[in-house]
Amino acid sequence: MDLDLRKIRYFVAVAELLHFGRAAERLHIAQPVLSRQIRALEKDLDALLFERDSRGVTLTAAGSQLLDDASQLLATADATRRRVRRAAGGPRRLVVGFRAGVVVTHALRAFGAAHPDVDVQARRVEWDDQEQLILDGTVDLAYLRRPIQERGLALLPLFDEARVAMLPAAHRLAGKEELVLADLEGETWLRYSDPGPDELPIRTIEEKFERVAGGAGITLVPESVAEQYSRPDITYVPVTDAPPDQVFLAWERNRRTPLIAAFAEVAGVRG
Repeated sequence: MDLDLRKIRYFVAVAELLHFGRAAERLHIAQPVLSRQIRALEKDLDALLFERDSRGVTLTAAGSQLLDDASQLLATADATRRRVRRAAGGPRRLVVGFRAGVVVTHALRAFGAAHPDVDVQARRVEWDDQEQLILDGTVDLAYLRRPIQERGLALLPLFDEARVAMLPAAHRLAGKEELVLADLEGETWLRYSDPGPDELPIRTIEEKFERVAGGAGITLVPESVAEQYSRPDITYVPVTDAPPDQVFLAWERNRRTPLIAAFAEVAGVRG
């Protein structure tokens, strides 16, 4: 039996809240209706999804598995709906995502020349949404940097980039021709994904600039970022033994359309 996406959405609400009443409020439906829908889903799947007792609601092993799979399933459905609506509104379109520093102009021009009937657009993505924007259909494919959450994605390696230290202009190592990682021992490192307890997470390269220029710490960035972004209060110094930054082209694994395949071929040649 085909899965009913509405029931899956109901299941996710209960699984996230572990409470039928609060889930019903979130979904704006009556609790008895929600309970019937969950029982119907369990019957469809021939599996018990929740344990219900006087202490509350918990997921079974089957429920945990469904919750793991449900986010991608629902994202794929939403992405399909978004692309269909987009196609109904005008000419064919291909939206290409890219991270800061990655130049996509040549690939877009080459693809556009070969497919003049396709509206090709570029959209910048960030470290914390690069995968989700592919999976939810906002972009059709994207140039990503590691770390990458690979689940649901196909990855085409394109190229590696050397990384450089981004330092305040008045830093003790500013002006050096090159560094090794040992030279940077004892420095405060700024990273996108693990801010301190009292700090906001860093989302964009511009936010890194502000932190570095303000003396909050230092960081490593791809060489292309250093080439494209210049500020008088920041300096860049090559770090010869830093692991390279890797750039990939990514798209939803189960959605290699002719347009995606054609763009991947262009990007692979130019990567």
